[in-house]
Amino acid sequence: MSGGQVGYAVDDCVATVTLDRPDALNALTIEMMRQLAAAIDSALSDDTVRAIVITGAGDRAFCAGGDMAELIPRLTAGELQIMVPDAGKRYFSDVFKPIIAAVNGICVGGGLEILLGTDLRIAADTAVFGVPEVRWGLIAGGGSHIRLPQQVPWAIAMQLLLTGDHIDAERAYQAGLVNEIASSAHVLGRATEIAAAIGRNAPRAVQIAKEIAVRGLANESAFHLEYALNMQVITSDDATEGPRAFTEKRAPLFTGK
Repeated sequence: MSGGQVGYAVDDCVATVTLDRPDALNALTIEMMRQLAAAIDSALSDDTVRAIVITGAGDRAFCAGGDMAELIPRLTAGELQIMVPDAGKRYFSDVFKPIIAAVNGICVGGGLEILLGTDLRIAADTAVFGVPEVRWGLIAGGGSHIRLPQQVPWAIAMQLLLTGDHIDAERAYQAGLVNEIASSAHVLGRATEIAAAIGRNAPRAVQIAKEIAVRGLANESAFHLEYALNMQVITSDDATEGPRAFTEKRAPLFTGK
């Protein structure tokens, strides 16, 4: 299994960022998280880039979240900052260039949290969405508890957050989590088409429009709350038992401690 990388390419006014670890469903390593941040910084510093498309390599997954084998031992030791370097920020929360997601296949856990930081979303008809962390004694601490109830109806957000269930592309579309459904072969092309159309608009007006909308949510204090409470979860006995059970392919034995 490869360590993966994050690809970055610019064509005309659109930067494409690719999570490239298809043999592991594009699960993020710590190095890939660093590369993702660097790719976004490159897009922000390039005045020719007016919109960003983010996608996953292959047709099986957008992103299956973080690499549990690498992340869980450090997270349960209290190193939450490796996932959330700034308690008041989450994926792309201070990025005002538009971001369009092209979603093939699995989009769960940290992958869904990346999606929640984007502005428009095109999903393959095979895509599935979820935040399964509670099934393994964890919570999705990358902004899901704040952003998901803002972006879909409350009952659907709670279904995802409390049961760990997945929803398919059609249900995600009905809930407003994604803008369009396309065949796998056309997802990236459609996302790029939308990005290019946005790029033809006045860039300053587009970015200010997004900045007003994002900053108007005033999510920073809520992100801090999620971070603080997640420390109680990630350092619990259940947070150690859940990932161990996942690795051992058995049902976890939770104690609530």
